[in-house]
Amino acid sequence: MTPTHLPGRPAIPTLPTVLDTFNSAPVEEAHKVLLDCLRSHRWADRVSVHRPYPDVASLLAASDEAAYDLSPGDLAEALAAESLPTLPDGAYSAAHMAMSAAHAAYESKFGHAFVICLDGVPPTEALDHVLEGIRSRLTNDPEDERVVAAEELRRLAKQRLAARFRGAGSCAASPDGAAPGR
Repeated sequence: MTPTHLPGRPAIPTLPTVLDTFNSAPVEEAHKVLLDCLRSHRWADRVSVHRPYPDVASLLAASDEAAYDLSPGDLAEALAAESLPTLPDGAYSAAHMAMSAAHAAYESKFGHAFVICLDGVPPTEALDHVLEGIRSRLTNDPEDERVVAAEELRRLAKQRLAARFRGAGSCAASPDGAAPGR
């Protein structure tokens, strides 16, 4: 705790921020936090080694830089932990069927879960955005899709970190394995 001190008043201790706690956490704890955002051990190592971060923007910049350097193996590791985006509450059963069928076709062609970041997409448009994304990306060849999936993972990691450290961001995939239709 760092005291805040005003002349003529007693010092008031300030509580550590989430970033302060992350910066001072043991490596294993920092890795756990990072792996909740992107399941790549190399990425987590690269982000944690540069601690302490002076602010969240610096942490997010380091996340981006580390994500750009993912090898095909690192990308495969991260993609293996991803799942189908969660459909909004109240989505009708035909939407679940359409999502499951589109995802099955995608997974069959590329060998991994479809990932997409929905940051900034209104919840009422999320289903259409995901289905359009799967359909359009099914036309990619595997190498082009690897590049697109890597970019989506980078965006997901950044948004998950932002949500954890400043309560912002909304992405449509979770590393916990829970997903409708799977």
